[in-house]
Amino acid sequence: MTAKHILVPIDFSEYADYALDYAIELAQKLQARLTLLHAMETTPLEVAESATRRSLSDWQELETSAEQRMAASLKHIQDVGLQGETLIVRGDPFQSILDTAQDKEADLIVMGTQGHTGLTHVLLGSVAEKVVRLAPCPVLVTRGKTEASDA
Repeated sequence: MTAKHILVPIDFSEYADYALDYAIELAQKLQARLTLLHAMETTPLEVAESATRRSLSDWQELETSAEQRMAASLKHIQDVGLQGETLIVRGDPFQSILDTAQDKEADLIVMGTQGHTGLTHVLLGSVAEKVVRLAPCPVLVTRGKTEASDA
């Protein structure tokens, strides 16, 4: 494998944390750089127009929190001797991942998934599944640590 640039979508879930840890280990072995991506699904205007209105200060708090969490992840990457960058974009997570992979010329995407199946999968869809099907590069999907009873 010759991946030199790995894109890691981050949604701050335990599944994304596990994928980031996996990507860091892989990047160390491959001497690759990492791009961490967080996609915020709605814009302030969409929030204002929605039935679940949030105040502008609530939206700014979400952005600030995302920036702080991404900065902490970047520091972790740099502390282990890797190069990396963070991006926070607004838009549909699936499309944001595809666009960023294309724009940044990623060689590999490493992302987590909750692994929903059955009706839950049909109703919620899967960002990971869409990315796997349409990404411009290989995609490695992690499920996180599973309990023995999940087997």
